Amino acid sequence: MLGLALSSPAFASIAKPPTTEQAKVNLAKSGPIENLDLFQLVDGIDDGALNSEAITAAYLARIAEVDDAGPTLNAVIATFPDALEQARAMDAEIRTGRYRGPMHGIPVLVKDNVEVAGPIATTAGSLALANNITNRDAPLIARLRAAGAVILGKTNLSEWANIRSNDSTSGWSAVGGLTKNPHALDRNACGSSSGSGAAIAAGLAAAAIGTETDGSITCPAGVTGIVGFKPTVGLVSRRFIVPISHSQDTAGPMTRTVRDAAIMLTAMAGTDTEDPATAEADNWRGDYSKGLSVEALGGMRIGVVRAADVDAALFDAAIAALREGGAEIVMLDTRNVDREAMGEAEFKVLLAELKADLAAYLEGLPEGLVPHKTLADIIAFNKAKAPQELQHFGQDIFELAEKEKGLADPAYLDAVATSRRLASNALNGFFAGQRLDVIIAQTNGPAWVSTLGKGDAFSGPSASQMPAIAGFPHLTVPMGLSGGLPVGLSFIGPKWHDHAVFKAGYAYEQLSKARVAPTYRASMETK
Repeated sequence: MLGLALSSPAFASIAKPPTTEQAKVNLAKSGPIENLDLFQLVDGIDDGALNSEAITAAYLARIAEVDDAGPTLNAVIATFPDALEQARAMDAEIRTGRYRGPMHGIPVLVKDNVEVAGPIATTAGSLALANNITNRDAPLIARLRAAGAVILGKTNLSEWANIRSNDSTSGWSAVGGLTKNPHALDRNACGSSSGSGAAIAAGLAAAAIGTETDGSITCPAGVTGIVGFKPTVGLVSRRFIVPISHSQDTAGPMTRTVRDAAIMLTAMAGTDTEDPATAEADNWRGDYSKGLSVEALGGMRIGVVRAADVDAALFDAAIAALREGGAEIVMLDTRNVDREAMGEAEFKVLLAELKADLAAYLEGLPEGLVPHKTLADIIAFNKAKAPQELQHFGQDIFELAEKEKGLADPAYLDAVATSRRLASNALNGFFAGQRLDVIIAQTNGPAWVSTLGKGDAFSGPSASQMPAIAGFPHLTVPMGLSGGLPVGLSFIGPKWHDHAVFKAGYAYEQLSKARVAPTYRASMETK
């Protein structure tokens, strides 16, 4: 059984669910659905006040109100027509005494590069995959279903997970359009898990799946003011996810709170015999929601990476909160980290693996769905559909990747060795040399104005590169508003030490209470 067992003290006595009409009344009394986090929904189901059908119906109404109309966030591409049917089935199980754990009956949104069985295509935002209805669940989706989750819908993303062009606008895809940031609708939601981040910030669900190669969970979470967690690479299966890089790809939870992300990851993590990277996952996975406490900071040694362009007031306040919570703070000197060489090697790895891994994914699709079998085929498709696909930016990264010579090429193998050595050695050197439990850094700068056709105007620091290359766990937690827009605080741990990252992040979250609800203003100039 995945998640917490029925015998767990927190969920030892599950009340029978109420009628849906009564559950709707109770839900209304609890406050707007957008103000409830996953753990509050779990409590409502636990004590018999709420049921999955009422929760799912409320989210479907919220999506119609805020995403399809109102601010029209373009966060959700489509909802599954059987979502309410799934929810009723979960309620029926509780009536018969079966409770699968805290994800039981909880609706989840899924980034549209992750396959989900049903009538909705998995497109990665591209019209080239418009018919990619595989009718199979990615293993991580199968795990969530086994834990009782209701698969609610698919979220928009930066097309091809932001690997098509250097001039791409994060959050735009030919399938889903441009996702807006709920904190200011003209601002970018970052990428590539743009829709998942915006959806959680706007309360379209309490739980969503994102994916990351480098920054694609943590940046959208940071700029939309939510929690995002990139697990140790290999803790969660990547099978049946449209790939970029087998070295760096992973899926992870995006939620309102750290506890919620921990509950989700508990259900998602585990070995998949068809994904060699996950061979050790079952040895390391556990209940990540256990042991979360402010007191966990006592005795922790926390390293600090202070970029030159941090928001000094917010960052200093975060350090002070961690120190007051009992952590020992160690300032780190990163001047000897060769970020330029690391970045060049990483890019070479991503180009080569994109060409090889995407072809392997396309070749492995069920027969007759998608005629494209190689990256060259996708490039040709984009040229043929240029008015739709290339209207805002080109495919220069695709074209560079197509020139790669394969995974046996000495230049690729050298880049793999160089990138891993530089990233892993730097992080492991800090963890071992300074006896650190976690490292913190500012996750991101504030969201920029989205300007289709002109690329992204990133500003401020970024904490994603080293943990992405090394495959280490990386959690971002809201740190407050910088210039009126959210930024996050990153917690990075050694490989497989995901639980330690959750413990530190949870304690900071409880001490800081820094998450701010979105305003849906048209721009930062609008009051």
